[in-house]
Amino acid sequence: MKITSPLLVSAFIHPERIIQLDLSQWDLLIRQARRAGVLARLSCFLENNKTLSLVPEQPLNHLKSAKIYADQFEKSLVWEVQCIRQSLSQHNIPVILLKGAAYIVTNSLVSKGRIFSDVDILVDENQLANAEFSLRVNGWMPGQLDLYDQKYYRQWMHEIPPLTHVERQSSIDVHYNILPKVSKFCPDANKLLANIVMVPEKNIWVLAPEDRVLHSATHLFHEGELEHGFRDLSDLDLLLKELSMEDGFWIKLLDRAVELNQQTPLFYALRYSSLILQTPVPAEVLKASEGHTTPNRIKQKLMDALFLRALMPDHQSCNDQWTGLARWLLFIRSHWLRMPWYLLIPHLLRKSWLRLTGKSHH
Repeated sequence: MKITSPLLVSAFIHPERIIQLDLSQWDLLIRQARRAGVLARLSCFLENNKTLSLVPEQPLNHLKSAKIYADQFEKSLVWEVQCIRQSLSQHNIPVILLKGAAYIVTNSLVSKGRIFSDVDILVDENQLANAEFSLRVNGWMPGQLDLYDQKYYRQWMHEIPPLTHVERQSSIDVHYNILPKVSKFCPDANKLLANIVMVPEKNIWVLAPEDRVLHSATHLFHEGELEHGFRDLSDLDLLLKELSMEDGFWIKLLDRAVELNQQTPLFYALRYSSLILQTPVPAEVLKASEGHTTPNRIKQKLMDALFLRALMPDHQSCNDQWTGLARWLLFIRSHWLRMPWYLLIPHLLRKSWLRLTGKSHH
């Protein structure tokens, strides 16, 4: 399938070409980046590539403003993480950060300009009750959920209901796995916990490097809400570029995917980051990842048609006539991957009824 790259995609692949843009193209690029949630990242990326000084004044103001916001966000996050660590220390529960928060505390390449809505942490399921109690005592409270939604989270999913701090309104998602426990793709959480690594001098833990990639891949290719799909694909692009500098990384990544039963999301992560953002994944690694999933030709053409549309920036200028359908089909697919059919069908019927009757709050 031929890819026609939007301006935003091209800017991340060829930052040196921004000098050729006129103001109307800059206007579109800024709109695409803002909509995709990567405006601050674009600013950091252009600065790192020494092309930010070439940007005209009008778009430059937007880029600088986004960067200032991202810098302030990072400072706030550092404080929030310390509050979480202090709360959990009452029961000697280590803080294991996931996704965006983990990127920032490790000062990784992917953290530059990264904005997100909540802090995600991983807790041993055996310590879950103590963790939730400690966080509630210190001001993080759940929203109003009925008995069904409580069951949905606590018996079927991989996290407890989201918690929001009563004063700061900061949100935290407490996970005990990276995929729902009822999913056939759910990995053994003990294997994730066995490989966590400490961030020096911060008393904070994160997943092992290869597990960070796999979690990012599972989050993107098992989720059905792809408004930030391009941002998450950019996460993978930057993670792979940075971590692949370590000797033996690709072998570790492939082996770990097998160990954690995450071969399929890894294959899609490598394939689409390569096709869309030209991530330098070695050909033999792509071939090896494909061998683990053995997709047939028809299925691969279908998935390409869906993901190569759905992972573009969520802006009307990046859509074609099939983009809406592609995202809807991937939303349905995400539910199919998340739950077995005997739970999924009643769940979808219930959600549909609540929406029709105007009672939906989840």
